[in-house]
Amino acid sequence: MMREKNYEMTIKAAFIGYVVQAIVNNFLPLLFIQIQTEFAVPLTQITLLITINFMIQLMIDLCSTPVIERIGYRAAMILSNICVITGLMLLTVLPQTAKTPFNGILAAVCVYAVGGGLQEVLVSPIVEACPTKNKEAAMSLLHSFYCWGHVAVVLLSTIFFRFAGIDRWRILAALWCIIPLIDLVLFTFVPIARLDNAGGQGESKQKSIFRQKLFWIMMLMMLCAGASEQAVSQWASAFAEKGLGVSKQLGDLLGPMLFALCMGTSRTIYGVKGSKLDLKKFMYASVLLCVLAYLVIVFVQNPVITLLGCGLAGFAVGIFWPGTFSMASSGVKNGGTLMFALLALAGDLGCSGGPTMAGAIMSATGGNMRIGIGAAMIFPILMGAGIFMAKRSAPGTVK
Repeated sequence: MMREKNYEMTIKAAFIGYVVQAIVNNFLPLLFIQIQTEFAVPLTQITLLITINFMIQLMIDLCSTPVIERIGYRAAMILSNICVITGLMLLTVLPQTAKTPFNGILAAVCVYAVGGGLQEVLVSPIVEACPTKNKEAAMSLLHSFYCWGHVAVVLLSTIFFRFAGIDRWRILAALWCIIPLIDLVLFTFVPIARLDNAGGQGESKQKSIFRQKLFWIMMLMMLCAGASEQAVSQWASAFAEKGLGVSKQLGDLLGPMLFALCMGTSRTIYGVKGSKLDLKKFMYASVLLCVLAYLVIVFVQNPVITLLGCGLAGFAVGIFWPGTFSMASSGVKNGGTLMFALLALAGDLGCSGGPTMAGAIMSATGGNMRIGIGAAMIFPILMGAGIFMAKRSAPGTVK
């Protein structure tokens, strides 16, 4: 019991790490209109900022494991927070001092994207390695903090802009540095355990995960988790604006924030009650609920109900990502940090591919958002198939 209690602060620090990643991914998009008007940056270049942010995080997912294994979790977490703080502070300075504003913004994005990518790779294995009970519940609660961080970034930033003015966004960027600074301080002293199969093993032993059928099933499930989530989340604001006739700002509050709120609620429920719930049944029920939410979005014409369908989808997909992490951790042998990094890579590819596929189908059907979302229903269906295959492949994986 004493050993578990010693790691409570470690888990809390990891929770804050996902809030840091939420800042990395969700703060700058709130400034896109301001950047466009203040620095005369064209929309095509603004879109490129999102792409480069996630491309760098994908590269970190793919390439960071050897570095993390060499320097250790603590040094890597400290480095990640330093990158985020540095990137946010550069964002307040470089746009007006660089030769071209866009290059200054891009440089800042590249720096904090490295920090965000490292956070994503590190926080899950750090929590998994802690000697505590109910790992599935802890993993779900961990991932809920990304959702709560997303909600906080949108809501608090909107309130700041409302009262202080969006032209003072540099002050807010500096204020958001407080969160990674707290996380940095915590990770200088909290105890950090290593995954039993992550340290002191040969490279060939760790890479034996590639020969395991279950690992590839988990990769498919992570891709479907990311795609199921973002295929709706990325279009929720558009649904709110087009269907309800509200402004872009209000659309962001009603759409993506509602989605994140519902997703965070789902993860928190499992995080709090996980010891009393069956993960397999919870995930199967979530698959059915997700398909139902997609059907509501596709076929119900009432815009208010459609928006509620987006929220329902957020609640349904909540368990997909942390649940898959937990299944992989308990079922894949010799996974270690490499497995968590590759699962994060698959999830990020799904986050990119899901809305891209939905958008392409929307364009092919004359901008019909409902048909695009309907086509993306394949991802929660494949998620359900993955859960079934995982159970057949390794019966002890899903309890």
